[in-house]
Amino acid sequence: MTARITLADMHKVVDMMRGAASRHVMPSFRCLDRADIRSKSGPLDIVTVADEATERDLTAALRAAWPTALVLGEEAVAADPALLDGLVTADLAFVIDPIDGTANYAAGVPLFGVMVSVVARGDVVGGAIVDPVCDVAVLAARGQGAWLNDRGGVERRLNVAAPVAARDMSGNASWRYLPAPMRDVVTHNLPKVAGSWDFRCAAHEYLMLVDGRCHFLLFNRTMPWDHLAGWLIHAEAGGYSAHFDGSPYRVTDRSGGLLYAPDRASWQALRDLLLTPAA
Repeated sequence: MTARITLADMHKVVDMMRGAASRHVMPSFRCLDRADIRSKSGPLDIVTVADEATERDLTAALRAAWPTALVLGEEAVAADPALLDGLVTADLAFVIDPIDGTANYAAGVPLFGVMVSVVARGDVVGGAIVDPVCDVAVLAARGQGAWLNDRGGVERRLNVAAPVAARDMSGNASWRYLPAPMRDVVTHNLPKVAGSWDFRCAAHEYLMLVDGRCHFLLFNRTMPWDHLAGWLIHAEAGGYSAHFDGSPYRVTDRSGGLLYAPDRASWQALRDLLLTPAA
């Protein structure tokens, strides 16, 4: 049986995320020394001491609250990729992105977030994203809707943008990580939509998407800490998403891309507009 995660559980997770951010993320923001930052796979793939401290804090808090759960953090998986093997079989698992948008964070740009998703036997059952700068959180539990919680404690239900023609949509296509032929197609077609932008931070892009402030997102890399939380919140807010070939996204998927839209019909229209090569 799939574990039951409630909105009350997700509020508890959000409180943990806010606490960890207040202890580690915000005190180090714009206060990092060179020695506090190191590169992983490239110049934009970096980790800071704040990432590591936040992940340790959240890992300890989640394990204390759910002692039998598997807890996976992005930095722990970077050190031991085999940890991901347990994500599908665990009765309950938490996936942590301690600071999404680390390159922005390290550069002093206030576009970064903390993300946590909850997986039960391979199904995403909970997700939360916290913007520590504005102290705004979005959260969802499967079947219980998607919600925004602001710094004053006011909560309201989230809904994706209303469907519009593909050429009237705004959003972001993260083309940098697409394979070369597809990258050329997408960058050629992207000016056909009403507007596009790139925050270099999936957390903030999801914050806009699930609150109806943009229509679409396109990603090629599908690591679980980057997308599971946003994927569930978007679905619970009424949106539609799939791999580029139309197949459903699964927690084990590491390829195939992800395209988000307000509904299935607008997803198909957007896919045709963005991914069809010029005649």
